[in-house]
This record gives sequence, C-alpha cells and structure tokens, in this order.
Amino acid sequence: MLQHFPFRHVDKTKFTPIGEATPADEYLQFAGILEPFQVIGQHRAKRLIAQLRDKTGTVELVWFSAINMIQKMLQPGQAYIVYGKLSWFMSKPQLVHPEIEAWSPEKTEGKAYLEPVYPSTEKLKAKNLGGRQIGKLTQLLLPHVKPQDIPENFPQKIIEELKLVPRFEAYRQIHFPQTPKHYEAALRRLKFEEIFIAQMRMNLLRSQRHRFSKGVIFDAVGDYFNTFYNKYLPFELTGAQKRVLKEIRNDTARGKQMNRLLQGDVGSGKTIVALLCMLLAADNGYQSVLMAPTEILSRQHFQGIASL
Repeated sequence: MLQHFPFRHVDKTKFTPIGEATPADEYLQFAGILEPFQVIGQHRAKRLIAQLRDKTGTVELVWFSAINMIQKMLQPGQAYIVYGKLSWFMSKPQLVHPEIEAWSPEKTEGKAYLEPVYPSTEKLKAKNLGGRQIGKLTQLLLPHVKPQDIPENFPQKIIEELKLVPRFEAYRQIHFPQTPKHYEAALRRLKFEEIFIAQMRMNLLRSQRHRFSKGVIFDAVGDYFNTFYNKYLPFELTGAQKRVLKEIRNDTARGKQMNRLLQGDVGSGKTIVALLCMLLAADNGYQSVLMAPTEILSRQHFQGIASL
C-alpha cells in the first residue's frame, strides 16, 4: 500500500468563490449553503440535483447513483464543502458526483495540507476501494510505520552527496506532504531510487553476461572489407566514421556482446558504417542483416548498397 503512490495532490485549504470559476478550471473546491434539492427523471435517467450558493454565485451539484444515500446525508440550509471536476451545462458551472462534507471552522482554519488523489479501478471502486478510501487507509497505516520498517538502501555518502531525503521520510511525504517542497524532495528521492536500481540491475546483467558468455570473435579484416574500402567506397570517410569503425572492430574482436548506438544527422554516413561492419562479418564467415523501420527505407538501402 505504501508503494501505491498518489498521482496528484489537492490543496484542500483553497476555496474558489463560485462566481470566479471559469471554463479553464478543472478541479475546484467550493464552500456554501445547500439549497433545497430535487430528484428528477426515472430509471436510468433518474438523478439528484442540488444547488450550492455562496456570496458570488451558485453551482449545480448532480448525482446519478447512490441517490438514496446522498439524500439522507444532505440537509438544505446547512453549510457544505464540495470538491470535484468542474463542467459547464447551459453556461452554468456544474459538479457531477462531487465529494461533499459538512462545513466546520476547522475545515478552513489553520489546516495546511495537501490531500492525495490515488488511482483506482472500477472493480476496486465496486468493493468501496476508490481513491478516497485508499487515501483513508493509507492515512491510518502511516502512524504505525517506523523507520526500521523502511530501511535505508543507499550508502550515507550517496545520500549526502546528492542531498536525498531519507527513505522513510520520502515514503511519508509522497503520500501526505507537509508542503509542496517536501513533496518534490520525496518525489526526487523515489524517482532516483527507481532509476538507480533499474540501472544497477542492467549493469549486473551485462557484467554477468560478459563474464560467463563466450561470443563470436571477428579477428580478420579480409578481402570483402579491404576491396570495397580501397576500390568502391565513393568518398573518403570522415575522422568520426573512421574512429567509430575502429571502436567497432575492437569490440567485435573481444568475443563479448556489443551493444552500440551510432547516432548522427540524416546524411552523416551511418549506413556506410553499417555496410562496412557487414563486410567485416562476411570476412569472418558470418551473415548479417540490415533492418529498416519502413519498406520504403529498406528498398532505398538495398538500391543504394547494390549500386555500390
């Protein structure tokens, strides 16, 4: 549950005056007085419609499901806080299935916090495990988690050099951060940890493969390569192309798997380097394949290389 991270946070200390809401706004929180509501329609078209009013305007609240439960909870004339995704119907602001709770002074005074919003699924929601319920469970869980339950996995030297927050602190702040700065520090720590471990795993796999695998060795530079290079190459190779070819020849002579990316602009001569590598393979008795992402490009390569 601690590793089920929220995908965003909402500042529930901010209230927007209803009259200042605009179509550019997405998620907003309002506070106001609930006016008398009504249930209209039948069967699938049945819906509960209410109005929340403050000094600046009115927002419509709509529920299409759990209508009986919502009806019992709402009290016209009482003050409520609502939060949800803002939409517009007939040029008027509307919240469909908003979060709603009775207003009290402690909801708006002296309480600076960012509330997490968690991803969920339809199946989880059917089991009453929507994002809000997951948040409540996580909030109950965190006070019982001690630093020894989330041990540090980096040397202290790395933590100090990179100014990373402790792992235990990162897990606490990623869910219920004290401030946006605390959240950013936790996010940085956990992102770095994820990438660091993935990179370490890749390097370990590569190291083991190089230690225990016996690969093909290209130890000859023979007639195919030399004849083409000396007689048919239509232009002089650049210094960069020569350097890359030398590096590739060294790699292929070691008997270890080569993973190499040759990067350059269009027309910089990457294909001719690939062709020379294929001739090197042919000199050592091996086949090659030159692959291209589209049929047009593969035909162009074939025609261009055939003409050489």
